Amino acid sequence: MTIHPLITTSAALADLCARLAKADFVCVDTEFMRENTYWPELCLIQIADEHEAAAIDPLAKDIDLSPLLDLLVDNEDVLKVFHAGGQDVEIIYNLTGRTPHPIFDTQIAMMAISQSEQIGYSNLVESWQGIQIDKGARFTDWSRRPLTERQIEYAIGDVTHLAKIFPKILARLKKTGRGVWLNIEMEKLADPAGYRNDPTQSWLRIKAAGRNPAMLGRLKAIAQWRELEAQDKNIPRGRIARDETLADIASHPPRKQEDLAKVRGLSPGWKDNEIGKRLMAAIEGAKPMSDAELPPRTPRGAPLGKEGALVADLLKLLLKIRSREIDVAARLLARSEDLELLAAGVRELPLLDGWRYEVFGHDALDLVEGKLAFAVVHGKLKMTRVEEAPKSEAAE
Repeated sequence: MTIHPLITTSAALADLCARLAKADFVCVDTEFMRENTYWPELCLIQIADEHEAAAIDPLAKDIDLSPLLDLLVDNEDVLKVFHAGGQDVEIIYNLTGRTPHPIFDTQIAMMAISQSEQIGYSNLVESWQGIQIDKGARFTDWSRRPLTERQIEYAIGDVTHLAKIFPKILARLKKTGRGVWLNIEMEKLADPAGYRNDPTQSWLRIKAAGRNPAMLGRLKAIAQWRELEAQDKNIPRGRIARDETLADIASHPPRKQEDLAKVRGLSPGWKDNEIGKRLMAAIEGAKPMSDAELPPRTPRGAPLGKEGALVADLLKLLLKIRSREIDVAARLLARSEDLELLAAGVRELPLLDGWRYEVFGHDALDLVEGKLAFAVVHGKLKMTRVEEAPKSEAAE
């Protein structure tokens, strides 16, 4: 594979993208800094196909990233391959208002062909290529210039290894017939709605107990206020106020600005400064949340109780067994919350639809309905169908 020097000019980038536009796939990774900013600062972009790889310096003077962004978001003929690509996709969305498509994530793909739920990149490389990655540059400050040869070599390795591993993963998926399992997951990763930063919806990120309209109305107002403050100052939202602090304020709103000095998590100076004044304005201007805006109630069946909780535990055990039997990540088959809902009587669940029903949901439903039981065979835990058991065993 040809490894190009660091690309710092528009002409070199345009030439590279013209060649990559003819590839079947490109592997993409980014290096960024976001510890001290609201918006992630893009510092390096790495890209490779089967034949060549390069790192691109987005901080280079006057460089035009348009050919690269066009390749990523406009060219539907080239598959864009990432590993744990959520943050990389977010950066591309911030730059273009669009997401890469079509898209493939090797971390998600590994869930369909192994029991790994969130395999890291270094473990992926070691598993497929037997290579241990030097992690020395992992915590580097990618915004500093000039970048060293070691830093660039480390960064490009993130796509050169992936370009060799991806075809192998794809072949395994085709062999097992599990590629279709991932369609929804990949489309979810590419859905622009997942990266749209609407301050009016930022309250949804905050855990708050209950559905009280007045409390949720305050939470929505002050979460929006925090988001706009953080954007304006370009600092992490947690530097303005933590989630727990906002939830506490929404539940127990201060009556006057002086009371902010008593709020845990806020500086005493907020009792008479401008940011405290703006927070109080947000609280005072909050309106109770309308019925249409209230979060939907969690679907429930009958209360679990002790017996139901035991059934849920058995379902989780079944999930572990089935995950091990077919070598697939348990989280791809079902979520723990859905197993509890199934035990409580809910039937409209993802695990009871499509391929999930075929490989797991059918048995899970049979277990709940008493048609399936556990047995130990040659020292291993197995499942046995009750209706197929001999009558003498059933009598016992």
